[in-house]
Amino acid sequence: MEDETNELLVANKKWAKEQTEIDPEFFSRLIKAQTPKYLWIGCSDSRVPANEIVGLPPGEMFVHRNIANIVPHGDPNCLSVIQYAVEILNVEHIVVAGHYGCGGIAAAMSNEYHGQIDNWLVHIKDIYRKHYDELQMIKDDEKRANRLCDLNIITQVSNVARTSIVQRAWHRGKSLTLHGWVYSLEDGILNDLGVEMNSHNSLHPAYHLNTEDS
Repeated sequence: MEDETNELLVANKKWAKEQTEIDPEFFSRLIKAQTPKYLWIGCSDSRVPANEIVGLPPGEMFVHRNIANIVPHGDPNCLSVIQYAVEILNVEHIVVAGHYGCGGIAAAMSNEYHGQIDNWLVHIKDIYRKHYDELQMIKDDEKRANRLCDLNIITQVSNVARTSIVQRAWHRGKSLTLHGWVYSLEDGILNDLGVEMNSHNSLHPAYHLNTEDS
């Protein structure tokens, strides 16, 4: 095990040397304050490296990842990331990116016991229950899971929009657009699900918050 981790340290030195050879100013620029335009909320899956699949170098994207790219309103970790990205880094885009073949989606659709993770996956199970009849009409297991993946992304984009953080930014006239994308492991392509949101008017009035004086 130690040899395996040592390999990572060796690879790191090689990478750092190559970066400096390609661009002598690479690390000196990174030392300066980060100014990314994008917040990526994605899955922890090791096959979906945020920066790499969109071709952005370090420093260009702020990233939060968890199992199945969920945005629960009771999760201080995720909410803190969103607040920092919006209010400190002044990102202009928040992308919720899921991926087909997600283990979290598959686990949420099963009735198997998975331990602690079941308490997290209940957020997806709630989406599964809400759209149960539609999903059961899809006979192919893979296509059914893919559809739930889409529905999860759409729901999480709405969850981001309904946070007081994002609504406050919109009320203040900040340019902030939310996106829902899905990544295919089969071909490496990201697809836009067409659920873009850029103002509190995108939300049902029941969710509107008066944050103008806050």
